Amino acid sequence: MIGDTRTNAGLDNISTFRKLHLFEEPGKRVMALASAGNLSVSQTVVSLLSEGIENPETGELEKLTNAPTMFQAAQRVGRAVRMVYESDAQALKDADINFDVSFLFGGQVAGRRLRLFMIYAAGNFIECTTDTPYLQIGEHKYGKPILDRAVTFDTDLYDALKIALVSMDSTMRSNLAVGLPIDIAVIRRDALGIELNYRIMPGEPYFTDLRERWSAALRAAHIAIPRPPYATRPVETIPTGGIDTVLPRTAAHANAANAQLTAGVPAAKVLQQQNPKR
Repeated sequence: MIGDTRTNAGLDNISTFRKLHLFEEPGKRVMALASAGNLSVSQTVVSLLSEGIENPETGELEKLTNAPTMFQAAQRVGRAVRMVYESDAQALKDADINFDVSFLFGGQVAGRRLRLFMIYAAGNFIECTTDTPYLQIGEHKYGKPILDRAVTFDTDLYDALKIALVSMDSTMRSNLAVGLPIDIAVIRRDALGIELNYRIMPGEPYFTDLRERWSAALRAAHIAIPRPPYATRPVETIPTGGIDTVLPRTAAHANAANAQLTAGVPAAKVLQQQNPKR
């Protein structure tokens, strides 16, 4: 699970707050809760879950750390979200602020299986499955295509971490609302403990190298792909029957031959062919 730390209330009011919260009782349970959306709402929800919510039927103080199953723990997150909505939503609306919050909640209770949920602002939730091997909240449109292309249910845990960092970097390159530091948590099935709890700070060597390698790989990949063999005739020569996009015979043949020559050829070889030594 990965979460950035940037929050903003306008271009000139940017702050850093932790959005990834960890709950651990080694050997008994381990849980991670990441938030997106309105910071005041998410912090209130986390505080309620830490201090406990009294069950009106049993009188029990229900916390994340005493939930008997991950499903019941996810229900408690949803209940806390609804409680905050009931108390704060109207005041936020009067201030022209949306009640916007969502959570990723994952972990494992001893004797149960590892589970991951995405919890919405209404308090309802869905669960990650083998067909949908990852879940994402917050600003996701820039990084999601990378996850869609690269992540499968069988992806190695630390390969998945690498792909997720590439996805996060892509989001940060295109959206100023997401930024360093980045918090990471790795939880391995049946370990019942946090395997990795790490914060990536600006200038961190591995992440800096990853960003540079990914940018270079993208440049090499697009150079290696043949240019599109499409062209249109000048406007003054377009026949009255419509636009003819067929290339002149010689140009079409040249482009087709170039596509055949470069298809499947390593990027370095294509670059060498396109830029011969003089």
